[in-house]
Amino acid sequence: MPSAAISKSWWFFYFNSFVGLLNLAFAGDPFVYYDWTISYTTASPLGVKQQVFLLQILQFKQLGFLGKSIGHQFGPKKFVWRNGLQHRRNSWQDGVLGTNCPIPAGWNWTYVFQVKDQIGSFFYFPSTNFQRAAGGYGGIIINNRDVIPDLRKDVENGVDLGSPDGKTYRFRVHNVGITTSLNFRIQNHNLLLVETEGSYTVQQNYSNMDIHVGQSYSFLVTMDQIASNDYYIVASPRFVNSTKASGVAILHYSNSQNPASGPLPDLPNESDPSSSMNQARSIRMNVSAGAARPNPQGSFKYGEITVTDVFLLQNRPPELINGKRRTTLNGISFFAPSTPLKLAQQFNVLGIYKLDFPNRPMNRPPIVDTSVINGTYRGFIEIILQNNDTTVQSYHLDGYAFFVVGMDYGVFPGAWTALLVYLDNAGLWNLRAQNLDSWYLGQEVYLSVVNPEVTEKTELPLPENTIYCGVLSSLQK
Repeated sequence: MPSAAISKSWWFFYFNSFVGLLNLAFAGDPFVYYDWTISYTTASPLGVKQQVFLLQILQFKQLGFLGKSIGHQFGPKKFVWRNGLQHRRNSWQDGVLGTNCPIPAGWNWTYVFQVKDQIGSFFYFPSTNFQRAAGGYGGIIINNRDVIPDLRKDVENGVDLGSPDGKTYRFRVHNVGITTSLNFRIQNHNLLLVETEGSYTVQQNYSNMDIHVGQSYSFLVTMDQIASNDYYIVASPRFVNSTKASGVAILHYSNSQNPASGPLPDLPNESDPSSSMNQARSIRMNVSAGAARPNPQGSFKYGEITVTDVFLLQNRPPELINGKRRTTLNGISFFAPSTPLKLAQQFNVLGIYKLDFPNRPMNRPPIVDTSVINGTYRGFIEIILQNNDTTVQSYHLDGYAFFVVGMDYGVFPGAWTALLVYLDNAGLWNLRAQNLDSWYLGQEVYLSVVNPEVTEKTELPLPENTIYCGVLSSLQK
């Protein structure tokens, strides 16, 4: 059988065999534990020396839930780490400034969370400042439970797992960039889309795929070519100045005799986003496959749902507010207070935030404020994202998967997308622009979902290792 290999580009994409050999977490294990040391070093990933993140995995133990003990040993920086996983019932470890105090330099802190049935492709990154742009990211793969025991049994019986030997390979592709959409394609090979961020999709072939900032896709690629030569793997910037370079890697068959040749496979028409829009509309969840569900409690007839709240969230290009360049949602640029909102809510600290976020754009000058959406527990909220910016924008809502119920050119300038979310996960959850510059300048908001019945069945209690900061610093042990 032919085998395949790829080399790296500066976009983060990698592959593993169909049975899943490169795994960072297993849904069926009782515990997996990673001990990380994070520091800075100098490297030249793009040919120019710069300060980058250095991540060292010190230990691996079978312990319990997926836990990450993160130690910061150098420099005055502070970190909050964010996972691409949906944190069901645990906004305490969501990894954003609204729920966690930053981890001071020289401190250790452990994330403990349950991956459960969130089978799929995810990535992690720090959520403060531009630390992600310095290389602070990596992949998390959650595999099916029934795969892992078979592999372990082989190893225990003396069978070497060996190298991938099949004709079909799984490529997991993440856009971990800061602002730019990319187009991913493999010369003369089809991409069979099978999963996106923990949800299996109806399997469809694509010759290329647009992947916006923060998105993760999983493709099956069959090695069905004559293999007389190698093939290009390309990730190119989309909807920006075409002079920006593409990331190029090589797909190599074991019996290939010649290097890759010819021009790189073409991009779709850059002046016409309709192909990208049609791709987005074509993606469907495979409800017959076992994976995480947006609605794990049951099934709803979505055409008959009574919507509790409707929020039209409009973004605009960066503008000056009090002399500083800021971005906004509904005319409000989010200000992150020194005391996380979740801690303020837990200890009834007044004056940290207000539950008064407007459900539509206000006819007033833009302001900087800590305004939060007041969600209705177990209600349905419709969120309409209106892109009034001049660039492509994508968004992420922590703690939830959601249904796209309507769109008109989705993430593109002048476009809108409507989402429907069932607010069954109590906590304080971050809704933000995935473009790092837009997020940094204030394009985010928090959604408060409170169960009026006080119970630990719907929300986990305050963790023992909570870090305190702001007005609650005196509580730090």
